[in-house]
Parts: sequence; C-alpha cells; structure tokens
Amino acid sequence: MPNNDTQGREASHLDMLSGPIAIKMVWFALPVAGTAFLQQMLNAADVAVVGRYAPSAALAAVGANAFIINLMTNLFVGLSVGANVVIARLLGECDQERVSRAVHTSIALSIVSGLLLAAIGWQEAERILGWLGTPAEIMSQAVLYFRIYFLGMPFLMLMNFSAAILRSKGDTRRPLFVMAGSGVVNVALNLLFVVRFHMSVEGVAIATLVSSALSSVILVYVLCRERGMLRLRLREVRLHWDALRSIAAIGIPAGVQGMMFNFSNVLIQGGINSLGATAIAANTVSLNYDYFCYFVCNAFAQAGTSFLSQNHGARLYGRCRRVIRDTILLGAGSTLVVSLLFVLMAVPLSGLFTSDAQVIRLSAQRIAIVLTFYTVHSCNETLSGLLRALGHSLTPTLVCVVFICGVRLFWLYRVFPANPTLGFLSCCYPVSWIVNATVLFCVFFWILKHRPLQRIRVE
Repeated sequence: MPNNDTQGREASHLDMLSGPIAIKMVWFALPVAGTAFLQQMLNAADVAVVGRYAPSAALAAVGANAFIINLMTNLFVGLSVGANVVIARLLGECDQERVSRAVHTSIALSIVSGLLLAAIGWQEAERILGWLGTPAEIMSQAVLYFRIYFLGMPFLMLMNFSAAILRSKGDTRRPLFVMAGSGVVNVALNLLFVVRFHMSVEGVAIATLVSSALSSVILVYVLCRERGMLRLRLREVRLHWDALRSIAAIGIPAGVQGMMFNFSNVLIQGGINSLGATAIAANTVSLNYDYFCYFVCNAFAQAGTSFLSQNHGARLYGRCRRVIRDTILLGAGSTLVVSLLFVLMAVPLSGLFTSDAQVIRLSAQRIAIVLTFYTVHSCNETLSGLLRALGHSLTPTLVCVVFICGVRLFWLYRVFPANPTLGFLSCCYPVSWIVNATVLFCVFFWILKHRPLQRIRVE
C-alpha cells in the first residue's frame, strides 16, 4: 500500500489524456493564475508599501523599472515555456530517459540564465535606466531598486523553471502553495523594512529577493522528492544538448515574442516618462490590474499548451481538437469577467495604492481604456500557446513583431505626439491587440486546414 507521502504526490498529478477536458483545464488554470497573482503580489506589495509609507518619488522609482525588468527576463521565461512543452510532450510519449534529461537541463538552464541576468543588472543598471529617460529626481532610487532586484534573478529563474516542470504533468497546486507562503513573507518583510526600519526602495527590493529565494528552494526540494520521470537529482544537473536544442526551439521564439511585447512597452515607458512623475505613478498603479488580467488569460494559455502537448505526444488527435476549442473559449470568457470587474471598480482599486487624487484619476482612466479590450488579448495568448504546442513557435512571434510591435511604434511616434496624454498613449494597446488577433486567427486556422494534426511531427 502506498504511503501518505506517495499518495500526496499522486494527488498532485492531473491526467490530461483521458476524461473531461474543460473542467480539468479549469482545475489546471486556477492554481496557475493564483500562483501568478501571488507572484505579482511581490511587486504589488512593493508598490503599495512605497506608495503609502515612502515619498512619492519612491513609487515612481519602482514603476520606472517595471517594463525593463519584464523585457530583460522574458527571453529566459520563454525558455521555461519551452521546457514545459518539451517535457509534457515526452510525458505523453512515455519517454523516461528523455524526460529526465529535459528536467535536469531545465534546472541547469535556469541557474545559468539567472546568473547572467544578475551580472547584467548589477553592472548596467544606470545605463539601462538612462536609455529610458528616467527622470533625474528618481534615478538614484530607480538604480538601487534595479540592482537589488536583479541580484535575486537566479532565484526567480529557478522558481519559474521548477514550476514549469511541475506544470508539464498537471501539478499546478504545489507551486501555488509555495507562492502563497512566500507572498506572506514578502508582505511582512515589506512592512518591516519600510514602516519599522524606514527604508525606501531598497527595503522592498530586499523583501522580494528573500521571498523569491524561499520559493525557489522549496520548489527544488519538491522536485527532489518526486517519484518517477520528473525526479530531480542535484548531482545530475547539467546541460544535455539534445534536450537544450528542443527547449530552445520552442522557448527562444516564445521568449523573443515576450521580449518584443516588452520592448515596445519599454519605448512606451519612455513616452510616459516624458509626461512626468504623476503619469509614471499612475501608470505604475494601473499596471497591477493589467497584470492580473494577463495572469487569467495566460493561465488558460498554459493549460492549453500543456494539454495539447501531452495529447499530441500521445497521438490523441480527436482530443487535441477539443483542447483547442476549450482553451479559446475558457480563456476569452474568464478574462472578460475579470477585466470588466476591474473597469467597473477602477477608482477604488487605484486608491488602494495611493492617496494622490491626480494619480488615481489617471490610473482609472488607463484601466478603462486598456482592460475593456483585454479579452481580445486573451485570444493572442491562447492561440500563441497552442501554436507552440504544435511546434509552430516561430509563427506567433513573427505575427507579434509585425502586428503588435509595429502598430505600437507607429502610434508612439506618429499618433501620440498630436495628443501627448497618458490616456491617448494607452490606446495603442487595444488597437494593436485587435489587429494582431485578427491576423493570428487567420494564420492559426489556415495551419489547421492545410496541416492536419496527424501530419504535424514535432521533434
């Protein structure tokens, strides 16, 4: 008879290859969204604490880092998506040896990428923030936050890759529990450092670093305690070139797509910086609710990616078609509910982060403009994830570069100067989403029509 420990590990597994699809995707996606919510709390707590208990320049300094941090980390987060797709597919094929190589390669890759980001962030912080036109009055605090935050990158990368490995077999609950614990630690440390010890941006950055370290260590311990193909053996952690090639083939285009999204956002941040500290602070506050909506649609995109990867690896093609349908419907419907709730409560939600009336007004305006159309963006996310699961990782990247980044850059440099306000600049988001989703739908269904699932072979 299995012991309680083994039973607990088996209970964390979600069978993606049989039974009802939609309800299992919901059970997969809810913990993923919850994990992302809690991870964002690490940043939201930073914003809330400095907004309430530190000078207003500290809030702007934290906000000035948001887009550039996402830009620099997205390539490596994309590689964790590649790890998830590859491991899920190999689990569907029941290839134990290749699964083990992919797991150990993923952990090695997370360590290498985290150390690389930490070195770049520490050495180049001032130069990078200078390129963005960060106002002089907040530059020193922005640099300090940036450097401390990036010292924690090895832990953040290890946390992302470990969670991706567990998601490949349908285990989304344990990463949620781990993140819940570290979120509590982060909030407690924020209050301790800023309120009790009167620290500023350095206090919230250190709190984020400590809580990320805690999460990564626990998740690695969970993988070391696994039974079966996903078990991690620390002495075997190294790069296996066959596994690295497979992960990179999926992950690099996914990472580049995320980088291009955020590259356009970094340029937009430069436009926001030109509007002054009030606009920067308002954008910082409203971004928290953008992230929450993104977590919902991305959770279903990840569910679709994992389900489709496993079922395609197991050659269950009829089930693959149902996964595609349910992913699109669930992602769009859930995102619509959350985004409209935020739009209706934009003013009080903005007031949670600041008491400045002008910041609240601008933040609520941006929430109304952007989140009303977030369901359209959910289609971009789910279709991109499904294409990656089928081995077409480069396709959504190319579409994104042309039809999201291109539209945003045109808006920033040709349209925005005619009406230089935060609200008008924010309109570039829904416009680019609508154009990209239209093209991506056409491309996706053209691929399915001309390349039936049975003919798609992913190495």
